[in-house]
Amino acid sequence: MSRDLLKREQAITFVKDTFSTYLKKALNLIPISSPLIVLDGTGINDDLNGIERPVSFPIKALNEQRAVVVHSLAKWKRIRLKELELEPGEGIITDMRALRPDEDYSPIHSIYVDQWDWEKVILPENRNLSYLKQTVKAIYQCLVQTEKDVEAQYPHLKAVLPEDITFISSEELLQRYPDLTPKERENEIAKAYGAVFIYGIGGVLSNGFAHDGRAADYDDWSTPNEEGYEGLNGDILVWNPVIQSAFELSSMGIRVDKKALQRQLEIRNCPERASLAFHQMLLTDQLTESVGGGIGQSRVCMFMLKLSHIGEVQVSIWDEHKKKKLTEENIYLL
Repeated sequence: MSRDLLKREQAITFVKDTFSTYLKKALNLIPISSPLIVLDGTGINDDLNGIERPVSFPIKALNEQRAVVVHSLAKWKRIRLKELELEPGEGIITDMRALRPDEDYSPIHSIYVDQWDWEKVILPENRNLSYLKQTVKAIYQCLVQTEKDVEAQYPHLKAVLPEDITFISSEELLQRYPDLTPKERENEIAKAYGAVFIYGIGGVLSNGFAHDGRAADYDDWSTPNEEGYEGLNGDILVWNPVIQSAFELSSMGIRVDKKALQRQLEIRNCPERASLAFHQMLLTDQLTESVGGGIGQSRVCMFMLKLSHIGEVQVSIWDEHKKKKLTEENIYLL
């Protein structure tokens, strides 16, 4: 079994190296270093849905000021773009490591998160759905080519992704499947097309509910787009034939400008956050326009290697009883 685990580790490295190489070239991204922790109270940490608790601890050398382990680097990256003085069309990419202790355990969820976190400078006129779709297509082609390379390297792992990705707004998806839950709608659309980008995630739909939660201060989910809906963000989903489910590989979007930030803070009833350091930088024109997102490293590896549990491609903490049961099913977690 140890040799099989070693071969899996080698395959994981192959997938990560292959995809990241394609992605850096496709989006013109420069690899940089990034933090595991940031200071609390600055507004820099990613608030995800706004309710998840970060890992927090005091720092003796800073008079017990508290630090938090990042959830992701959604806002930190935007500050870094400014600090590095990058030009429109240039971007950054980093290997992000995070902890999300409130994450629900499942075959596709872990409290340990590893992503390719990327961010790219754009012009104000790029703040539209057309530019977002162009970026999504570039990322998707990196996934398609990676899967073909994996099949060439490991012939038993057959490529299944369609050549093109389908786009649909969260409101259109609701109208198509009005009697289904958001997750059920994702399953239906992903199974029908193989790969889909659902855009406009975070704002309230015509049924009075959002498709999914989004924090108010990084992705723009409220600006009207040229398709007649709201939102300049979304998720890349593929159909995963191993687990027979829609499978999110990336959450991304054009980031808020001043107007969108103020509007979304009001919508979420948290206008007081405008006084935080990050938000003040944006509101006083200290930050550049950008597009960015996170692409799950473990998720991509799990999909490419046709595995059924995320613990097969990452080392995390799992319930021992569940781990033993999986072993009996010949599913060996790292």
